[in-house]
Amino acid sequence: MGTDYQPTAKAQALAGLRVLDLSRILAGPTATQLLADLGAEVIKIERPGAGDDTRGWGPPFVRDAQGQETRESAYFLSANRGKHSVAVNIADPRGQQIVQAIAATADILVENFKPGDLRRYGLDFKTLQAANPGLIYCSITGFGQTGPNAHRAGYDFLVQGEGGLMSLTGEADGPPMKAGVGIADVLTGMYAAVGILAAVEARHRTGLGQHIDLALMDAQVAMLVNQGVAYLTDGQVPPRRGNDHPTIVPYGTFPASDGSFILAVGNDTQFSRFAALAGASGLASDPRFATNAARVRNRAVLVPLLSALTAGRTAAEWLALCAAETIPAGPVNNLAQVFASPQVTARGMRVRMDHAAASGGQVDLIGNPLHLSETPVSYSKAPPMLGEDTMEVLTAILGLDASTMRDLATAGVIEGRSRG
Repeated sequence: MGTDYQPTAKAQALAGLRVLDLSRILAGPTATQLLADLGAEVIKIERPGAGDDTRGWGPPFVRDAQGQETRESAYFLSANRGKHSVAVNIADPRGQQIVQAIAATADILVENFKPGDLRRYGLDFKTLQAANPGLIYCSITGFGQTGPNAHRAGYDFLVQGEGGLMSLTGEADGPPMKAGVGIADVLTGMYAAVGILAAVEARHRTGLGQHIDLALMDAQVAMLVNQGVAYLTDGQVPPRRGNDHPTIVPYGTFPASDGSFILAVGNDTQFSRFAALAGASGLASDPRFATNAARVRNRAVLVPLLSALTAGRTAAEWLALCAAETIPAGPVNNLAQVFASPQVTARGMRVRMDHAAASGGQVDLIGNPLHLSETPVSYSKAPPMLGEDTMEVLTAILGLDASTMRDLATAGVIEGRSRG
């Protein structure tokens, strides 16, 4: 069961900031959803008719009261909570004027068009900053605004491969594998949020905004962390090791009599305790295995020995034994087990929000992991239906009257409906 969201009376960290979101897919929306959870007002500009590409990336889709699929995909729901959907055709000069006018009131703009694409619409950084010097403008692209690949479109899968992550992922004797989620996109979105908040802090001192140039490829290379620096240190290309750790042993999945479990021995003392549990205390005093460095060098001998020992008990037995001896170990859960976990429930990582299109009027979403004591996150609004906020936003911010908006809608410049 999801946790029904209860509004908080406490002020939020980013209350008062307005974000104009021209991004779609995952990296940009991840950043702007995080800003929305922290209290920013996020106005998401979408194409009339189609909207964000991910609205069609399914199934699964939310089903209505009659059991029919709606236009609300699970993919879209995952990264668009807390936003106002305004459907505007930026290819039309009148649509461009609308977005320019909103940008003039915004603190932050996030976009993920190819470098230079928004210049033809008058929505580039230079043009918008001239009217709004305090605007913080974050551009997310595949390869950045500079370099020989700047013109190329960026996709998470391609970047995982080209940026080296796939070369490290998968079994040693198997093909390179991507991660099971769009991790390059998500990490880029997190970097975007950090960069935006750094720019907000800088603006407190200078009064000026700035341009943030962020590339999926750069974020992917940064994600290589210890593996990347290991290569830079010794010049050796790291191999794929499956679930094994490159510099800690034993640290991976091990067979049990009924499946497998994770064993993550972090130091020599823990290894000694585990060897005793496994009935092989002598392993801890064997010079080949007495220290972590020795175990890493002799992993090809040690891991099969340990695997033969662990195969004699169930995973639950090993987890109980390791817990009693404070040896890090855990299960390999599927998503049903994850969301049924008492720990995940206790931490509010599954939240239920009202959604007009859904059967029963609610959807379950993944919660925000941030727990701020004085400015907590707030789930103020479910992921919007396409254009559901167009009329309200254009009235509130630009003062457009109903007649003007009807004319714009008839001309295909905007799409929306009044919730009244």
